[in-house]
Amino acid sequence: MLGEYRIEGRRAAEIAASVERAVGAGGLEPGQLLPPMRELATELGVNPNTVASAYRILRERGVIETDGRRGSRVRSKPATTGREYARMDVPEGVRNVASGNPDPALLPSLAKAFTAAAERADREPVLYGDALVEPELARIARAELDADGVPEGPLAVAAGSLDAVERVLAVHLKPGDTVAVEDPGWGSLLDLVPALGLRTAPVRVDDEGPLPDDVRRALESGARALIVTDRAQNPTGAAVTATRARALRAVLRDHPEILLIEDDHGHGIVDLPLHPLAGPTRHWAFVRSVAKAYGPDLRLAVLTGDPVTVDRVTGRHRLGPGWLSRITQRAVVGLWTDDTHDTRAVAAAYRTRRDLLINALAQRGIEAHGRSGLNVWIPVPDETAAVARLLHAGWAVAPGARFRMNAPAGIRVTVSTLGPEAAASLADAVADTFRRPWASPV
Repeated sequence: MLGEYRIEGRRAAEIAASVERAVGAGGLEPGQLLPPMRELATELGVNPNTVASAYRILRERGVIETDGRRGSRVRSKPATTGREYARMDVPEGVRNVASGNPDPALLPSLAKAFTAAAERADREPVLYGDALVEPELARIARAELDADGVPEGPLAVAAGSLDAVERVLAVHLKPGDTVAVEDPGWGSLLDLVPALGLRTAPVRVDDEGPLPDDVRRALESGARALIVTDRAQNPTGAAVTATRARALRAVLRDHPEILLIEDDHGHGIVDLPLHPLAGPTRHWAFVRSVAKAYGPDLRLAVLTGDPVTVDRVTGRHRLGPGWLSRITQRAVVGLWTDDTHDTRAVAAAYRTRRDLLINALAQRGIEAHGRSGLNVWIPVPDETAAVARLLHAGWAVAPGARFRMNAPAGIRVTVSTLGPEAAASLADAVADTFRRPWASPV
């Protein structure tokens, strides 16, 4: 069952650490079944309750998952697994449309903004006890949030969208609580939730966002939080419409005690209007990242929400990192106020590239989705076959399994660098995979 690896320890913490070390080093692989608790207890000479406690620790840390009588196994993407285990290796000569990255050519130059921010830091160094949020960044961010109809609330900054979401979940929920999440949805978020010891309740998504009936069922079943991507949903490109927002707010009004988290990471690369959901619930958070529009390495997201939520997040942040570099914050201000970077033109470029692929696929009789953002979602009968066939044809696409729980199979294509000729070529390759029987050997 465990091959060459032997679990060790006498106390629950020691047993859990032994398993966690093995997963991180690759000695235990994703999906590998662990010994039944009584069997391991006998082998280690400990009480079965000790092993049960160890397995509980591992579940709460997102290392393993338990499925009743089927036993416990290492999660498909455990929190302790190194990034190299999850990386997709793209062979030489294969076009990579699986990355989810923005087009580097559409990102602004960082040199001028960081030079100015560093020079100011020399003149006015930020010291312990200074403000956590750059005043000008707060002013600009708040003005844009007001213009988009996001409710008034205090501001904080975090190291990207996922960091902000993690901090909000951590200050409100406890291990064992359930979070309603989009399905298909952002793969990193689907890994983060169980890594925090939380349970996921999948909510189906169409082009207009989460389905209200699914959200209602999840909340009525006891979900304590709901996470929604307002625009540029990853992987489907969904964007919440005005009609869908009204329907979702009506559901939320019946559950004012739940925590609502909205992710607007598409700000700056999307030309569709924002329709925020915040308002009906007592606790809420709205996150807006600069990664897609200005550069993933900036690691900055603005967070607003109700005073209790933001105060808790800020307090925990002070106890850890303290603050997000004010040099980085000032550089982002410089990027926001630089007239040479036209976010409307960037959004239009991504829209054109999505439409090129979606239209090319439609001409070949293939359904695809992508109202906003960097990605197009293509439903397929067999992900493994589709990925393998496209790889053989010279295209690396992302398998839908990274992004879904109960949703039907699909593949994700990142269109950020696709031109007309490439879009047509990729559409031909996709069409060819559909012409071949899915049950035949690949």
